[in-house]
Amino acid sequence: MIAARCSATLRPVYIGFPDRDTRAVSGLSARSCDGNELGARGGDVASRTGLLLAGTPSEINFHVDWCDEMPPTGRVGATLTVGVAVVAAIAVAAHAQGGRDRTVPKPSTLPNPYRLVPDWPTLPATMKGPNRHKWGEVIRVHVAANGNIWVFHRCFSDKPHGDATCLNRGDANPPILEFNPAGRLLKRFGVGLFAHPHGFTLDQNGNIWTTDTNDQETILGMPAKNAKGVTMGQQVLKISSTGTVLMTIGTAGVGGNGPYTFDRPTGVAIAANGDIFVADGHSPNKSNSARVVKYSPDGTFMKTWGRMGSEPGNFREPHDIYVGGSKGYVYVADRQNNRIQVFDQDGNFVAAWKQFGQPSSVYVDKRDNIYVGATYQDASRGQSVMGPTTDANDRAIVIGNAITGELKYLIPDPGDLSKMTDTGTSASGIAADDQGNIYVADVGLNNLRKYVKVE
Repeated sequence: MIAARCSATLRPVYIGFPDRDTRAVSGLSARSCDGNELGARGGDVASRTGLLLAGTPSEINFHVDWCDEMPPTGRVGATLTVGVAVVAAIAVAAHAQGGRDRTVPKPSTLPNPYRLVPDWPTLPATMKGPNRHKWGEVIRVHVAANGNIWVFHRCFSDKPHGDATCLNRGDANPPILEFNPAGRLLKRFGVGLFAHPHGFTLDQNGNIWTTDTNDQETILGMPAKNAKGVTMGQQVLKISSTGTVLMTIGTAGVGGNGPYTFDRPTGVAIAANGDIFVADGHSPNKSNSARVVKYSPDGTFMKTWGRMGSEPGNFREPHDIYVGGSKGYVYVADRQNNRIQVFDQDGNFVAAWKQFGQPSSVYVDKRDNIYVGATYQDASRGQSVMGPTTDANDRAIVIGNAITGELKYLIPDPGDLSKMTDTGTSASGIAADDQGNIYVADVGLNNLRKYVKVE
């Protein structure tokens, strides 16, 4: 048991400690000695929020006894002196005994106050996806400060499935598109810059930031080279709103996990002060990379945190990243660990939430709403977090509170993705505008969706 000198016992939880295997813990006593009770918020703790604690940080002695659910290696005791805020972070980092492949049930009882806008946006007749589809694979979407919607997609291609390439797609299939809110195409560019588009965001000045996860010399028998003969991929690009490359971080075609090399960087996010955060380590990658890398606004390396692992602060395929909300937190879609991890901008661990399922995308708006593109697998049906779902609508957009982690809404996917070969969610990219409209990039169903909230 974890016990404080002043206590009010909460329900049993599972707690993950850095550099230790996760064990079941019998309970958590939580009242700070200054009188602030630490309580669970948000109704059903297990299915809606996990265990969330609140209180003024104060130093309390805790004693940890691993309970009977642990493997037969003996009971272990450890005395920790930590602040209440740290204990809160550890508690929400909890993941169930049994390992990283466990996921929580889909919260199907959550309301869905959103409706899909049909036939949005409008594409010119010269742009069309394969097999009579409107699109090929669409990987990311973002909303600019002026309300226009920017799309990062794989050049109306769907080959290879789930990892479609922009190689040799030509001027008629540019990977970066800008639409107005009504869905009219305004700009198109980016031809010849990417082999495998993945990460995408906009900064406050309207500049575009991208990542390319390609780590191959050839794709489908085609050399993965640009017009200068350089292998594309393994870079972050900063691009102006007119298509001019302003900055590159990383070396094209060179993988690694050093200060200025990446191995399949999945996402990029820009803080309000211009600092750059890169999620690095799409699975699989040759460097075993799984981390967040931070740079100054001019691209100077500042720090990195995380490695391959399931402990709080470590990652198994950090698939998307966003910096925002009222606290400016760093939110990471830690996909193969089935959790959203939350950090401050110095990399200090804040929380880990499993109630959002297996996340592929994450976005936080100005009102502290968090939007997650999720998969809810069921291990009892023999599902693997790395394979396709076996039932329809096991994938969804989940919306919650970006500070507490409480779930609010669930939007089921409109199609039967059990027949798709792609892993993760169809909402591989997600964003919202100031009016609360949601924009979703579909890899699995080759589509771009817009949802409006029904009042």
